[in-house]
Amino acid sequence: MTVDQERVLRARMRLMSLDRRLLRGTEGLWVYRTLVRVSPEVYGSKLARVLVEVSGSERVAGLPEQRRALLAEAREWAGRIAPGHPYRAKVMERLLEAERREGIGG
Repeated sequence: MTVDQERVLRARMRLMSLDRRLLRGTEGLWVYRTLVRVSPEVYGSKLARVLVEVSGSERVAGLPEQRRALLAEAREWAGRIAPGHPYRAKVMERLLEAERREGIGG
C-alpha cells in the first residue's frame, strides 16, 4: 500500500494547526484515514471515534447503508486499539451505542 507523502504532510500540518484534541467531521475522516496508514497505533482510536460520530450526523441521516459502512469501519479500527489504551473503553462504548441505534448486533 503506497502512502502519498504530500497528503500525509498536509494531514499532519492540519493537525498541528488544531486547537482541540480531536478533528471532527469529514475533515477528521480524511486526516485520520490518511495518518492511520502511517501510524495506526496513534490514529486508529481517533479514526474509530470520528467514524462513529459521522455515522450519526445529519449528512448520512437518510443513508442507512452508508451509516452501517462507517460503523463497520469503526468496528475494524476499534478492534485494533490496544487493551491498555486510555481511550479504548470510551471508543467501544460509543461504537456499541451507535450499533444499537442502527440495530446492529444483539
